[in-house]
Amino acid sequence: MTTKQLFLFLFLIIPIIACKPTIEKTPVKEPSLETMIGQMIMVGFRGMDTTTISDSFLAQIRKGYIGGLVLFDYDIGSKAFKRNIQSPTQVKQLIEELQKQAPTSLFMAVDQEGGKVNRLKTKYGFPKSVTAKYLGTLNNLDTTAYYAIQNAQTLKELGFNVNFAPVVDMDLNPANPVIGKYERSYADSAAIVIKHATAWIKAQRAQGILSTLKHFPGHGSSDADSHEGVTDITNYWQALELSPFKALSKEPQVAIMTAHVMNKQLDTLYPATLSKNVISGILRDKWKFEGLVFSDDLQMKAVNQLFDFETILQKSIEAGVDVLVFGNNLEYDEQIPEKAVKAISKMVTEGVVSKERIQTSYKRIMTVKTNN
Repeated sequence: MTTKQLFLFLFLIIPIIACKPTIEKTPVKEPSLETMIGQMIMVGFRGMDTTTISDSFLAQIRKGYIGGLVLFDYDIGSKAFKRNIQSPTQVKQLIEELQKQAPTSLFMAVDQEGGKVNRLKTKYGFPKSVTAKYLGTLNNLDTTAYYAIQNAQTLKELGFNVNFAPVVDMDLNPANPVIGKYERSYADSAAIVIKHATAWIKAQRAQGILSTLKHFPGHGSSDADSHEGVTDITNYWQALELSPFKALSKEPQVAIMTAHVMNKQLDTLYPATLSKNVISGILRDKWKFEGLVFSDDLQMKAVNQLFDFETILQKSIEAGVDVLVFGNNLEYDEQIPEKAVKAISKMVTEGVVSKERIQTSYKRIMTVKTNN
């Protein structure tokens, strides 16, 4: 290039560079308050496909009032096995249809522990499962891995992304009417519980299934069922019941489900689900747990016999619960998602619950949904 050509090039290009406009990033618009709250709501429903699910319920999904759904095979209200689960093909299609209704991907959850708490039964065409107690008593990790992998692969194929399992309560009271009675605990040894639950978590993680440890801070020593009424474990609970939760909370892709147990060793006023001392105090502050916290079913009598709907919502959120679960089976209310969203929105508007608290749960939820 000659000197004359170089000057000509610079004469032409410098004005272009100088006049190049500054590109400013468009700020990401924050979702509406109702949208963020909607992601915190998980609910049960009636229907085997979208033609048998009511229009009003589907409308709530489309509005973004629902962030997750939980499927059951048995409908308590009608006392019949005709809720959401009929066959593998039907369940897979149902989940696919429901995901299409939602503006944001839904958590699709099920209580698939195996054995006696088993929504995907062999009579519907699903593989055989066994109880946690059977696996813990046998204490053979190969056997546990076999059933865990089979279960996780089944869930993945159907479209589930959350399993309310494994149970990591310790079997400290064989007469326990909700844990021991149904053989839902691996053992009375924390080491055995941790060992077998780890195998279960690993299998589910490989299939993109979020594992939910339950029931924090421990339900294995109780002598009552929190489905039926107030469950005070103050005189039975032992600090060692925290051990499996603490150890397993460090595993990737793990959430924790709260128990509606009253434990005055930890909180003299509120059951665990509604207790800031228990959830924020232990999980968040002491253990630095950053995963999701699911409530147990907020329609269970252990909480709704003591507190009204708004108080349950407020205290659960203040305590640190991210996903508010309404099984909608112990009692059925099709409009409960919208009622919850509206009630929580009002609390934020009135300053009862901070917007920042809602934003925190929303971010946690969306992080899990994005990474799963």
